[in-house]
Amino acid sequence: MSPKKSPFFELRSGSVDTLLFVVKTTDLDAMRAELTRRFEATPEFFANDVVAIDVRRLTENERVPLADIAQLLESVRMRPVGVVAETQQSWAAESALPLLEARDRRGATAKPADEDAASASAANGAAGLATDGAQGAGGEIGAVSADNPGGAAAAAGTNAAPGATAAGSPEAAPAAEPVRLATSSQTMVVEKPLRSGQRIYAKGDLVVLGLVSYGAEVIAEGNIHIYAPLRGRALAGVQGNHDARIFCTCLEPELISIAGIYRTTENPLPADVLGKPVQIWLEEEKLMIEPLRLT
Repeated sequence: MSPKKSPFFELRSGSVDTLLFVVKTTDLDAMRAELTRRFEATPEFFANDVVAIDVRRLTENERVPLADIAQLLESVRMRPVGVVAETQQSWAAESALPLLEARDRRGATAKPADEDAASASAANGAAGLATDGAQGAGGEIGAVSADNPGGAAAAAGTNAAPGATAAGSPEAAPAAEPVRLATSSQTMVVEKPLRSGQRIYAKGDLVVLGLVSYGAEVIAEGNIHIYAPLRGRALAGVQGNHDARIFCTCLEPELISIAGIYRTTENPLPADVLGKPVQIWLEEEKLMIEPLRLT
């Protein structure tokens, strides 16, 4: 039988979406401290996400211990699958990770004027924008095996968060659907309900017009407005914006967070805000929840 007709397996060219972890320093201790600071409030945020280590920002004389970086990423439950390099290939090839080719959508090799924006794009840009046909901002990686145990994001851009689905939840679904988004330069609008496993990330403000189910996540660098029940997770001001707020018409969350300061269902909400329209903000590093007076 011809190998091309084999019923047992196929080898074909293809591509998968990954995060790009863009390395901009050789100081591993500083890198570890920043990664811990940024994600310690949401340890499940990147759980099981596939990530490639991008060393193209380093100069020809700079080197980093790729094995240590891979271990660091694994400590926050990411799954490193390879290294993206250009002039650094001579030493990057010595690691146990394979060299990958990246076809960037937003010019990852070009150093942007705003370093904070670059950091945000590298860390969060590919974190599962659930949009029809949209893919992560980090870059598309070629030459990755189709047998991918890390669970790369599907072409629709949705990302499942392991363990986030509540057992027996009526909103839970085996597979997440794409969500059509209407966006402006500052605000992203989600018109459909979000089911378990779906995740939305907005660079500015985020407006959700439907239910946020158990196991779904809405994340924004600005404010979050939810005109429906919030039963999943809402994280506003994720890049350190302490002035961000969360507004929703029915508060029943698994987790709420502003600028990394969070509260989970392990700490029950007061009866005057549970299931009610509320606004949430920070006051001296403390989450404040106040009923909204809509009439």
